[in-house]
Amino acid sequence: MGLFRSSEVVGIAEEALEFALAASRDAHPNEYMGLLRGERARNVGLDREGTVITDVLVIPGTESNPVSATVKTSMIPNDRSAAGSVHSHPNGVLRPSDADLATFGKNSVHIITGAPYGRSDWRAFDREGNPTDLPVLHVDIDEEEFFDFTQADIDRELREESDER
Repeated sequence: MGLFRSSEVVGIAEEALEFALAASRDAHPNEYMGLLRGERARNVGLDREGTVITDVLVIPGTESNPVSATVKTSMIPNDRSAAGSVHSHPNGVLRPSDADLATFGKNSVHIITGAPYGRSDWRAFDREGNPTDLPVLHVDIDEEEFFDFTQADIDRELREESDER
């Protein structure tokens, strides 16, 4: 996992989307909510700059019911790879509500999944709630531990970031 990355989200890994859809289906009839994490596109085999959403974080203590899902903000990790959020609409409506817009925050992309949670039952939105294109990408994702890095890894990433500028 890269610690520092370009903020432009260029797509979502197929595995991450499949996880979000399955989690939404499993939570039904309640809403599901998770946070999206990204990886540098080059780290997942793409020959371009930007970020690919590779993970969906399940936040402990998330409370949900058929009309809302609430994440305990104290449980959200301070994570430079944060890319946005995903949540479900059990009623199948694939557009953000006013309450959704209030939670979108500073991240680049927010995904809404809807019943019946099939491959086409989702949409991506920018932080203002405008629909945005988010290609599904077939990439290789390393299965590494969330905090599996050392100071040397951080120093190397900082050098790479500096070299890219």
